[in-house]
Amino acid sequence: MNVLVKIIISSLAVYLTAWLLPGADITDYVAALWVAIVLALLNGFLKPLLVLLTIPITIFSLGLFLLVINAAIILLGSYLVDEFFVDGFWWALLFSLVLSILTSIMESLGGKKKSTNRA
Repeated sequence: MNVLVKIIISSLAVYLTAWLLPGADITDYVAALWVAIVLALLNGFLKPLLVLLTIPITIFSLGLFLLVINAAIILLGSYLVDEFFVDGFWWALLFSLVLSILTSIMESLGGKKKSTNRA
């Protein structure tokens, strides 16, 4: 899927998630677009480093510590984008779970192109 399409889908999911959860607030769709871009950058650059640094606790917690890392990424995104607000760790954790579910649903609705191999 194209990167631009993924950012648009993510921004729609961010906007919808903030609308659904009372512990999260976003001003408008442009802010949701910025949040999607910031989260994509944080997930691309910072998250792998955090995962690498926390391997022992992640193994000990059977992978549940990755949820903490996701919540921390959401809180950092909330700090970096002024128009986006999440009210604490637990709301950030719930935001990341709902955002993941909505993004997966929206991307699956987009569908994949079927390749036709003709011999």
